[in-house]
Amino acid sequence: MKILHTADWHLGDRLGRIDRTEDLRVAVERVASYCKQEAVDVLLVAGDLFSELARPDGLRDTIRHWQEVFREFLETGGTILTLTGNHDNESFCQTLVHAMTLASPTVGKPGETVPPGRLYLAAEPTFLRLEDRMGGFPVQFVLMPFPTPSRFLKGDSLKYGSPEEKNNLLVSAWADALRDIRAHPKYDLKAPAVLSAHVHIHGSTVGPSLFRITTEEDVVVQGSELPEQFDYVALGHIHKPQWLGATHVRYSGSIERMDLGEQADQKGVVIVEIGPDGRNGEPTVLPLPSTPIYEVVVLEPSEDIPRLKQEYPDAKDDLVNLHIRYTAGKDQLEEVLRELDRIFPRWYARDWKETGALGPTLADATASGSKGFGETVRDYLSQELIQHDQTERESILKIADELLKEME
Repeated sequence: MKILHTADWHLGDRLGRIDRTEDLRVAVERVASYCKQEAVDVLLVAGDLFSELARPDGLRDTIRHWQEVFREFLETGGTILTLTGNHDNESFCQTLVHAMTLASPTVGKPGETVPPGRLYLAAEPTFLRLEDRMGGFPVQFVLMPFPTPSRFLKGDSLKYGSPEEKNNLLVSAWADALRDIRAHPKYDLKAPAVLSAHVHIHGSTVGPSLFRITTEEDVVVQGSELPEQFDYVALGHIHKPQWLGATHVRYSGSIERMDLGEQADQKGVVIVEIGPDGRNGEPTVLPLPSTPIYEVVVLEPSEDIPRLKQEYPDAKDDLVNLHIRYTAGKDQLEEVLRELDRIFPRWYARDWKETGALGPTLADATASGSKGFGETVRDYLSQELIQHDQTERESILKIADELLKEME
């Protein structure tokens, strides 16, 4: 059985003012191409299919896109297994699960063999079997969603006094749920088994930061026994691709660079093959091209903008965070922003600051000293503001006139 492991699709996401829908759909289509190219049996998505920023109409369009992209995969007997992550809307996903169960009530008691050729979404700890299409042998799949109180805590355990206490309860509940599945009468400790989980495993490398979740909110579980317990462990939640302790315990990483903290990540998917006696060979990584994300600092617009045009001739699809400094009386801010917009049309955030450096005075130092104080101030401001927008210049001069009248 050939499995393609991926995770953290975040469909419908945004970065600042930029809608990432098209970037992410292109990545999903590449995943579908790999499924066909590699003759994949099971597409395993380890959580965070959707973005919490996705609108209801966007979710509808996303599912329609899935139908188009994976129709051939499903019609030829491929199976999609996925589970909920911390960014998936619990209410929406539960509704989706109920709707799919009504349409085809094939997931029953734990450990039952489910038919291929459809999508299965696990919104709670799930244990099922799939038969290999060629060999007919069963592979056990354990699907563990992100540990939230509604998914993992019951009864009195729902009562906690602090975030730390809640996290400790969730760590224990996650371990208990996994232990209960492996102790189930239908779970065969000698048969091939794959775990997929959306969780932070102790010892993983996070990168610059977690994606839209604080350290206090995150749940970190122990995973030291997982390499011996499962033939492959397909992890989601950490966007940085990596393996933990053993090459068959892996975070596939997200399918696109989602923010600036991932600018150096090489994205990809993992292919692993499971036989009747367990894993066949080592997992392999197939690359996914990703959108460039970076910062640009503009300190001297008159010098930097011509240079940026030369250095970034093909930046129309890049995601850019702009930091701009300009000098009043020297640089026209609106024109600077227009020029940068032409070079980087997909800037997702920008900030600017006036340096306050007026430079050498434009006023005539040899002018007659017979002018009064007010007249001298007006003439000075008129000269200094000569390169500013007329409306801005008139507004400043009006304020100066009002202040001068108060002083008189």
